[in-house]
Amino acid sequence: MSERSTRRGFAARPGDAESWIKAPDVTARRADDAVAFTARLTIDVTPALRGRIKVAAFRRGITVAEMLRDLFAREFPDDPGEPS
Repeated sequence: MSERSTRRGFAARPGDAESWIKAPDVTARRADDAVAFTARLTIDVTPALRGRIKVAAFRRGITVAEMLRDLFAREFPDDPGEPS
């Protein structure tokens, strides 16, 4: 087995949800993400809310970024009359 196949992948689910929730966020961007998502949004949330958000994403099997993009898209749909 090669070294590459024994390493944990970028999108691999953590074995221990509690340690993953408490772990600091790490930014890892792929080239295609940079093209598709060019704006960064920073918000301040309590550690408790951050934990709840991470747990919700974990339970859904998606990343926090994916979950929040979906949430924003639902809450702020495109309005054909407004400039982007």
